[in-house]
Amino acid sequence: MRQKTIEEYVEAIYALEERGGRAQTGMIAQEIDVKPPSVTEMLQKLEREGLVRYESYTGATLTPSGRAMARDLMGRHRVLAEFLGLLGVDPETAETDACQVEHHVSAETVERLERFVVFVRSAPEGRACMERFGRHRERGR
Repeated sequence: MRQKTIEEYVEAIYALEERGGRAQTGMIAQEIDVKPPSVTEMLQKLEREGLVRYESYTGATLTPSGRAMARDLMGRHRVLAEFLGLLGVDPETAETDACQVEHHVSAETVERLERFVVFVRSAPEGRACMERFGRHRERGR
């Protein structure tokens, strides 16, 4: 089972749980644009992996392991979107790209990017560097 696929389902279930308490098969299918039978099959696999509790006709809820994975993915997404924003990528594109990249980047890389983002936002020399970068970007070089 592809890790990206697992992560997409876990994220979708997390978002649906936050909105309504339980992620029903049809809702998950709509959220990630797949057919309901595919969702049922994946939920059964995710249950075997210990990431969800699944009941036919009522849907799925994340286990503590599934919630931990979802929180990690959300953190990755946040760091990547912030980093892309610092580079001047428009917010909508940054969000879209972060959704793609978060599934393919190592924990070490995310940790380093997070440190960089914090440094740039909080240290005077980091802010000065980003101001210079912004001027450079505007000149088109």
